[in-house]
Amino acid sequence: QVQVVESGGGLVQAGDSLRLSCAASGRTNSPFAVGWFRQAPGTEREFVAAISWNGRRTDYADSVEGRFTISRDNAKNTVYLQMNSLKPEDTAVYYCAAEKSNWLSTVPGSYDSWGQGTQVTVSS
Repeated sequence: QVQVVESGGGLVQAGDSLRLSCAASGRTNSPFAVGWFRQAPGTEREFVAAISWNGRRTDYADSVEGRFTISRDNAKNTVYLQMNSLKPEDTAVYYCAAEKSNWLSTVPGSYDSWGQGTQVTVSS
């Protein structure tokens, strides 16, 4: 089992950048994809981005394509989400999750373990 912990959230202004980190521990020697999801109050958890075990495959939600970049450093067991040109509608709790199938699913139920989330607030 892989455990993940998010960090890096905060309060920023529209147009600013922020980098989230997802630190993995446990069975990190087995391949697993990592996905980022977000959830705003009163909404369902939505897919943001995902990256494969070797980093060669990535996927993004249309709403963040071109603004967010997902990357990973397996030597540090860490996945990053670089968020640029942030908008107020990006405000949410951001979660990272590990997917042992390495499919880069956009469905939350396909992921095996989740972090506690980190709050990102973008003011206008």
